[in-house]
Amino acid sequence: MVPTKKSIEKIHFDHRLWMNELSFFSDELKIYEHRLEDLVTKNNTGKVLSLLEQFQNQFIRQREVLEELHHGIKVHEQKIGEAMRRGEEDPVDPEFHNSMKEEMESYRNIYTDLKRKFYSFLAKYL
Repeated sequence: MVPTKKSIEKIHFDHRLWMNELSFFSDELKIYEHRLEDLVTKNNTGKVLSLLEQFQNQFIRQREVLEELHHGIKVHEQKIGEAMRRGEEDPVDPEFHNSMKEEMESYRNIYTDLKRKFYSFLAKYL
């Protein structure tokens, strides 16, 4: 299947959208991490500290996955650009794009669930 200009534009649009989402999530994680730092100084009981440490570990893991997704999107975008410059008929790897789409959806779901749990924690212990 030879991709049309429209399909390449759609993939590029998806990449830009995903990169913006990841940037937003990264900024949001910074806010949550600062909130954790504040909470450590205010709530230093064993149970609360244990929960804070669990959230800290989850935020660290989410940042790692976010960076992996960011890198994957950049690499795919570069490969498409290089293939187009070489004049290849089919510069798009649809399997990779679909895989990235699924990974982004999964990340959104996991991240949203983590945020919900963190807000619930804040409501309970603040």
